[in-house]
Amino acid sequence: MGTDIGTDLRVLRADDWDQWYDNLIRAFGGVSEPSEERELWNALTETDRSIGAWDGDVVVGTAGAFSFRLTVPGGASVPAAGVTMVSVAATHRRRGVLTSMMRRQLDDVRSWGEPLAVLTASEPAIYGRFGYGAATFQIQSEIDTNRVSLSVPDGTDDVRLRYAAPADVLDACEAVYARLVPLRPGMLARMPGWERLGLLDPEKERDGASPLQCVVAERGGETVGYARFRVKPEWELAGAKGAVILQDLTALDPVARAALWRFLFGIDLTSTLVTGGRPVDDDWQYLVSDVRRCLPRVRDSLYVRLVDVGAALEARTYQAPVDVVFEVEDDFCPWNTGRWRLTGDAKGASCARTTDAADLALSVRELGAAYLGGVSLASLGAAGRVREMRQGTLAEAAVGFESVVSPWLPHGF
Repeated sequence: MGTDIGTDLRVLRADDWDQWYDNLIRAFGGVSEPSEERELWNALTETDRSIGAWDGDVVVGTAGAFSFRLTVPGGASVPAAGVTMVSVAATHRRRGVLTSMMRRQLDDVRSWGEPLAVLTASEPAIYGRFGYGAATFQIQSEIDTNRVSLSVPDGTDDVRLRYAAPADVLDACEAVYARLVPLRPGMLARMPGWERLGLLDPEKERDGASPLQCVVAERGGETVGYARFRVKPEWELAGAKGAVILQDLTALDPVARAALWRFLFGIDLTSTLVTGGRPVDDDWQYLVSDVRRCLPRVRDSLYVRLVDVGAALEARTYQAPVDVVFEVEDDFCPWNTGRWRLTGDAKGASCARTTDAADLALSVRELGAAYLGGVSLASLGAAGRVREMRQGTLAEAAVGFESVVSPWLPHGF
């Protein structure tokens, strides 16, 4: 399959990876990565699921798709193509290269039998036209720990904390993470090799902060949580004003999480705790004395694309009964266009084509945004993105699609 300008698309070969990846790096500014990071992405790249656009013997476009399993509402782990490493050389922009790669990739995902494609967007404006909708969000904060205090639940003092080298406790930390994956939509089951992502610690990317540190939380001899972080020392005439930069905090229960948060708030010689990429319903927000001095900011995270509308809607459950006919528009993947009847509840769902009259009309992009339960169909309706054809069905469907906990992507890819 070729692009509109005569370049060729072909599956990536292992011995072409360096040139392929160099094109990606150049497209993102040309700053070389530390060797340990480049080596990890080389090991994680699935060449048989990656494509390159070639102009003669030069790579001018890249796109890959990781084999992921994504938690959806109800706890099922659903196959999803993790779209990644997308780039087009600046010399070949606006010439159909990206569209051609997206066309080939979604055709491939469909042939693999994967109902979902997901990605994180460097430029959100790009992917809406290919049917991706922003489905999860994350909160970032800069907490003034000199002025903000925590009110922790009973039992917090029973949690034992200890420092450990991150690599030494990796297996225990991964076991904690794995237990939480089915409990929150948007989380990824980490396949072998992906655990190394959390240990990346190149010196040139620390920006003056310490090497990666880790504290594990234990109770009754069991690891019940962990935090990975760096400390960035800083001083002024009045004294120390260092920052704790949180990379990851994961725990099995509220008490263990509170113990870890309290530890991070109290590290000597620091006055700021910087968090990034946390769930929008993260519990620290309800423990702090003054959320305004935490400077919370919300931004988009995971974008979802339904490759097979019927299979995707059947794969999740619905917190309230739904019986609704969607009129779906999908210009880029026309096999999804048409009417679909979704019937489901907390126990399961079915979704099949129908000739019945439509209750709601929307594009596949809106279905992707609402799919994990973090974006309300009612909100999309208020924005004019979902049209109600039968009165009352929008509110009913919106309640059914919601998730009890906010969907969250724990790390990028």
